[in-house]
Amino acid sequence: MNFRKILAVALALLLVAAGGSAWAHGPRIHRHVGVYVGAPLWGPWWYPPPVYYPTPVVIQPAPPPVYIEQYEAPQNYWYYCKSGKGYYPYVKECPEGWQKVLPQPEK
Repeated sequence: MNFRKILAVALALLLVAAGGSAWAHGPRIHRHVGVYVGAPLWGPWWYPPPVYYPTPVVIQPAPPPVYIEQYEAPQNYWYYCKSGKGYYPYVKECPEGWQKVLPQPEK
């Protein structure tokens, strides 16, 4: 029983001594007093080791294909026959074969 009284007085003195440094910044209205039972659980041996996640692999998607459309104006040819000295459809047949000619504007 005597040991319990000494322990209670020692704890009270410890609380008073710890609370004295709080007056260094002026009095405060709210005070919290509590009794905590148990061993402190802080320290590096109480926490699990940190988990290191691998760096995520970022794969850049391939750029979309680029299509370049080349426009060629349609080539409308006139067909000339040397022996018939004229153009199709005015000359219906050409025995030596038709000669492709680019259209010429009228003069």
